[in-house]
Amino acid sequence: MIVVGYTADAFGHAALEHGISEAKLRDTSLLVINATSGESYVDPRFAGESEVHDVEGRLAECGVAFEIIQPFGVDPADELLTAMERADATLLVVGIRHRNPVGKLLLGSVAQKLILECPKPVLAVKPQE
Repeated sequence: MIVVGYTADAFGHAALEHGISEAKLRDTSLLVINATSGESYVDPRFAGESEVHDVEGRLAECGVAFEIIQPFGVDPADELLTAMERADATLLVVGIRHRNPVGKLLLGSVAQKLILECPKPVLAVKPQE
């Protein structure tokens, strides 16, 4: 199983597309996780109903078995790391963004935490420009 850390932006879309490619290549399924801590009224990276519908449509058309979950009130990095503890999880795919050093210092980096702490391979991807 390929685990995809999905966000409702270009970075999440890139992770999803690479996750689909890897799932096809490895003949396995996808677990798409779109999590939010819920610390603000609106999390722009948390997919709304229409976005989830679009993702489901994209996954259905590619022919890969999939599951989408949207945990609320959790740390997204911890949720992805927990999913990677499953015996059938073989690869984590996440979208990364460029951030300046001050941004990393003040806000931390979910991708950095995942890359450093995940016990299995992590594929970090960027959207095409």
